[in-house]
Amino acid sequence: MQRKSWVWMLASALLIFGGHAHAQRTEGDRAAASGPYEAEVAVRNQADSERNAAFGRALAVVLGKVTGDRGAAQRPGVRDELGKAKDYVAGYDYRQDEGVSSSGAPSFQTTLVTRFKRDDVDQLIQMLGLPNWPQPRPKPVLWLAINDGSGPRLVGLGQVNAARAILDQAKARGYALGLPGGNAAEQAAVGAIWRGDTAAIAGLSRKYSPPMQLIGKLQRGAGGWVADWIFVDKGKALSTWQTKHADARRAMAGGADGAADALFKRYAKAGSGGPAGTYRVRILGVDSADSYMQLIGYLGDVSIVKRISPVAAMPGELQLDLDLATGISGFARLVDRGGVLSTVSVGGNDTGDDKDGDAESTSRVATFRLGG
Repeated sequence: MQRKSWVWMLASALLIFGGHAHAQRTEGDRAAASGPYEAEVAVRNQADSERNAAFGRALAVVLGKVTGDRGAAQRPGVRDELGKAKDYVAGYDYRQDEGVSSSGAPSFQTTLVTRFKRDDVDQLIQMLGLPNWPQPRPKPVLWLAINDGSGPRLVGLGQVNAARAILDQAKARGYALGLPGGNAAEQAAVGAIWRGDTAAIAGLSRKYSPPMQLIGKLQRGAGGWVADWIFVDKGKALSTWQTKHADARRAMAGGADGAADALFKRYAKAGSGGPAGTYRVRILGVDSADSYMQLIGYLGDVSIVKRISPVAAMPGELQLDLDLATGISGFARLVDRGGVLSTVSVGGNDTGDDKDGDAESTSRVATFRLGG
């Protein structure tokens, strides 16, 4: 009886104290982010305030990976949602990394590994109208030649650790890079890489899929390392760029960023929230000064509302022009998450700047009800 009672109490406790799962790990079990909806960020300590701030940084990383846009965190409306990142967290854990400082003394860094709710993150992306680089994503072949002073050499599968920095950065951007096998013919292609002969490299890549190549040459330069890059898709050079850094790994990682940017620009789809603009809305249920103040206070806190302009008031109804950072569809998704407004109809207008007063325009006005 005591054993059954204990089991029942334990099960009850697990239900009562649900929420953000902070996983307990055994010795040798290393916490790490895997997949686009997980992220790692450095923290100074494990205090609640530090962790909550880190959740925002981690969500910014996840939005960058899921959308493919490294500027996603700077898009309209995103910053306010980053402040609510805790609401999107499915679980988290900590990892202690040991290293060596420049003086040779041991150094320690605490890393927060956060797992986010996939459906909620996807809904946020749709709500804010963020562009999206669809999954599954291609795996371009990385043709990288490195000259450390003893002549250029190809980095193939047998030298995967030499390319670890760029492979990891590609993973951080939400895609993967592959390496050539490194047979004799491919080793002999170092000269083609060095002179930027994209046709020759594309010919060698025919046995790999997809027909995309990231071609790079990394060498010592003044004050550090210099890398020159060409990204090729189906025989066409989409982008060329150069990265420089005192650390060879940082110069190398810039290749993954440039390739991700080129792929995002070519393959990303527009967000489904609609275009930013000014939209006419009808709010039903506004029948007192208190309800008016409740509505205006609520809209002032909605992250994608940039400006509110009252247009007309009548018994039980208020018409407003809302300057939105996304379309009316995104606004409707956002307000339907709370209990203040509910969507009656988004109308037929999702193009913005529709402020005419004729009957046809009125039929396209989005309608919401105060009170949820």
